[in-house]
Amino acid sequence: MAIGPVGNPELPRPVMQAMLIADHAIREIGTNKVTLVGIFDRIFGETFPLQWGHPLAIYARVTDAEGDYPIRLELVRLDDEQTIARLDGRALIQSRLQSTELVFIVGPVDFERPGTYEVNLFADLRWVGSARLFVVQQNQPQGGSE
Repeated sequence: MAIGPVGNPELPRPVMQAMLIADHAIREIGTNKVTLVGIFDRIFGETFPLQWGHPLAIYARVTDAEGDYPIRLELVRLDDEQTIARLDGRALIQSRLQSTELVFIVGPVDFERPGTYEVNLFADLRWVGSARLFVVQQNQPQGGSE
């Protein structure tokens, strides 16, 4: 058995099967199935800083994990590696043989400037996977006549 960074037995490292960003994630009572509404990887803004007024639903599906994991989700601006949002929590995963669906609600978020951002998932202090989010400067309409 391997020993983890704080002297505890090391948990199995989860394997990322999917990570998606959506407007909403709905978990059905009874079946526990997750429905994602409005999946996207781009946000458009005319002016910056851009205040993205509604939360981002981050869906992650992992497998090959078992135990009680400290979980961290970070939204990072890639050009300067600045973390602009972070969530910390725990996930109790029952079996390595089954997939586990994790849903995170992040936001509202302020984007200082356009660029490429990355949502990173960590479990037991180890990187598991990521998804890219592109924040795009949308051209403002030209006013007046020529």
